[in-house]
Amino acid sequence: MSDTPKFKTFLTSKKIDPRRVLVASYRLERLTRDDRAIKRSKGTKVEGADAATKETRKPHSGRPVTPRSLDAALTGKTLSGPTKQRILRAVNALLEAKKQEKVELKTLF
Repeated sequence: MSDTPKFKTFLTSKKIDPRRVLVASYRLERLTRDDRAIKRSKGTKVEGADAATKETRKPHSGRPVTPRSLDAALTGKTLSGPTKQRILRAVNALLEAKKQEKVELKTLF
C-alpha cells in the first residue's frame, strides 16, 4: 500500500482543490438566523401549547473545516469524527456541484 492517504488520492482523482473544500465547508456550516432561533429555543423552557411545536431540526454546527484539520487529513493524521463529517459534507457539496455521485465516509478515510 502506498504512503498517500485515501483522502489526498480521492481529491486528486476527482480534481478537487483542497482550498475549495475549506470554502465549501465555511458556506455549509455557517450559522443562519434559523439556526440561532433553534439554539435559542432549546435553551429556554417550553410549556403549554409551545411544547407541541417544539423544534426537531438540528442547527448547523457553526464550525467549518479549518486549514489545520484539512492539512491533517491530507497528510493522513488522525481526525475526530465530527471533523471527518464536516469534510465529507463539504466534499459531497463540491461533487454535487460537478454533477457527480456523492461518496461515503469510508471512501475518504
